[in-house]
Parts: sequence; C-alpha cells; structure tokens
Amino acid sequence: TVGLLVWRQIYRPEGGILNSLLALMDLPPQLWLQDATLAKPALIVIMTWIGAGGSTLLYLYALREIPTEIFEAAELDGFSVLDRILYIALPLLRHRIQIMLVLQVIIVAQVFTEPFVLTNGGPANSTTSPVLEIYNAAFTRTDFGLASAWGVSMLVALSAFSILYVMFTKNDLDRD
Repeated sequence: TVGLLVWRQIYRPEGGILNSLLALMDLPPQLWLQDATLAKPALIVIMTWIGAGGSTLLYLYALREIPTEIFEAAELDGFSVLDRILYIALPLLRHRIQIMLVLQVIIVAQVFTEPFVLTNGGPANSTTSPVLEIYNAAFTRTDFGLASAWGVSMLVALSAFSILYVMFTKNDLDRD
C-alpha cells in the first residue's frame, strides 16, 4: 500500500513527478488518475511494476534450468539468437509460461487494492475491478445478495483456473 501512495504522488495533477517531467519537455500536464482514458493504463503500469520482479525471477530461474549445451550446439549449427529463442528457449519454457499465464489471470481477477486506493473505481467506473464491484455492491449499495452471487461466481471461475494451474504444475513435476 505504501508503494501505491508513492504512485499517487507520481501521478498527481499538480506537482506530480510525471507531470513535472512533462513540463520540462514543454508538454501539458495530464490528469493520469482522473481521466477515464488514462486511468486504466496508469493502473496497468503500476500493477506491472508490482508484479514484474517476481515474474522475472521465475522466468530467469526457468531459463537457468535449460542446459547451456543445447544453446551452444544450436549456435554451432548456425542458429541466430532469434532462432535459439523461438525454437529452443520458448518450447522448453512452454509449461512455465502456461503456469505463469494461469497465475496472472488468477491474480488480475482478484485486483482490489490498486483501484480502491488510487481511483475508487473511477473515473466513470473505468477502473472498477470485479472484486471492487463486489465490495461496492455489498458495502456501498448494501446489496449483499448480489455481492454474494458475484462472489460465488468468481469463486467458480477462479476455481477452474486453479484446477488448470494444478494440472500444469502436475505435468511439470511429472517431467522432472
């Protein structure tokens, strides 16, 4: 949450770091979190910043598991760097990519803190996430029945993705 408060300062309309940089380049200031067209991309940048470190470490670890001899042999056979990525690294990382994709879907579907702290779902509901909508239905509009139904629906959908995750990790463990 502290990181979100820092990002709020970066995106501030008056005196924010980002608008100060724009002013140095003689560009007009932007309403990053107050404009419906800019708010969602601004939140995506924040969420990417939050999740990039862990994802990068997981992919780097997976790359280190690939024996270097495979890449050396491909280089001797005349594979370019792009060919080694496309025909060796990506196929060998396919299962890890599947796992990370499923995990990212589960994580993104549960986003609450970022839109709640920074925009409260606005402007014009452009940054309302499913969990924030459930929260608003229950605690703002006191429609607990609707919030419960949405919560159960979300539970079913995320359970399906969790089953996929278990299947992918089981296949990944079976290969080791």
